[in-house]
Amino acid sequence: MTVVPPRAYPYGGADPGTTMPSGERLRVLLVEDDDADAFLVGELLAEADAKVDLAVATSLTEARERLASVDCILLDLGLPDAQGLDGLRQVLAMAVHAAVVVLTGRQDEPLGVGAVAEGAQDYLLKGQVDGVLLTRALRYAVERKRSDENARRLREVELRQEESARLERGLLPQPIMTTDVVQTHPFYQPGRHAAVIGGDFYDVVQAGDRLHLIVGDVCGHGADEAALGVELRVAWRALTLAGVPEDAVLPALEQVLMSERRAREIFATVATVTLDLPGNRATVRLAGHPPPVLLSGGKVEPVPAPHGLLLGVQPRPPRPYDLEFDGEDWSLLMYTDGLIEGRIGRGNERLDVGGLCALLAEPEARQTPLPDLPRWLLRRAEDANDGPLVDDVAVLLISRGAGR
Repeated sequence: MTVVPPRAYPYGGADPGTTMPSGERLRVLLVEDDDADAFLVGELLAEADAKVDLAVATSLTEARERLASVDCILLDLGLPDAQGLDGLRQVLAMAVHAAVVVLTGRQDEPLGVGAVAEGAQDYLLKGQVDGVLLTRALRYAVERKRSDENARRLREVELRQEESARLERGLLPQPIMTTDVVQTHPFYQPGRHAAVIGGDFYDVVQAGDRLHLIVGDVCGHGADEAALGVELRVAWRALTLAGVPEDAVLPALEQVLMSERRAREIFATVATVTLDLPGNRATVRLAGHPPPVLLSGGKVEPVPAPHGLLLGVQPRPPRPYDLEFDGEDWSLLMYTDGLIEGRIGRGNERLDVGGLCALLAEPEARQTPLPDLPRWLLRRAEDANDGPLVDDVAVLLISRGAGR
């Protein structure tokens, strides 16, 4: 055999054989219809004492069933059922996680260069390599493939994070309010789904002497649900600013949901509050959503508003509940169910609304500044859950005066 110097490798020119664990055996499939060439490859690897488990297929058809279970494919470009780059393209399409090294003759070296351009990790000239170089080339090809896969996965994560950030800006807007009679303290944390934002949203809009607030949750997690949450929030803001009567806002929001959702099974829960600032009272509407919690006069209790139907299930506007505040010092906590669905200890019991009220009644909660209270609640809910909460959590705390 004629030995030629190895080509310069990227990544600083390090020996590719040293970039992988030395004890790792490679699973290599040789696709070669020439028995003599196949025998020679086996002999070269044996002479080099290569840690390679070699299998041989004489055609692409024979190789098809084995492509998914190997680390590297050593591919002849002159097969009976696949010629040239067409065979390579078929292999690349079928074995997306395996490295590919093509075999070609000296007279067809440009074809090898073209194979690398098509996506192969390397090419070798028949008769121009010994066992050591062959082993190094195979290990380098596998390492390069793994490096490419890691870079691809990293880029996918970055793209998801960028997408989540864009959607988050749509789900969690800046409140439109000029009053200083009340303060709002919003909070959001995505669930533990690769930090992908879900469909939880909130918004605050002032129109004259009324402050309108909404907290909602589209079922599911991912970009589709988040995008639908953005649509619902923007639609609610537009309807509110346009002065649409309050009783007509949620039915209109349901129409948006039903026309934009990707499946009939998609629904949303919503809680809205309209504050009459001069009158110090509010109107609460619930569409399948957990009730707000009122902190006032040292008491902590859920608002007993009627629990209406989910949006997207059966068109029926929720019945309003008129809330009269007792005094000038109060807070109203609006939240999505991710905050109360965590378990309590090792059992199957959930925190639920009662548990949330119990947390808010703790002395530490009363001593926590209002802007920090939503984060404190999340930490305490995670402590009770013995770990991070699974679902997204959106919280909107509205306070007046001292706040409790």
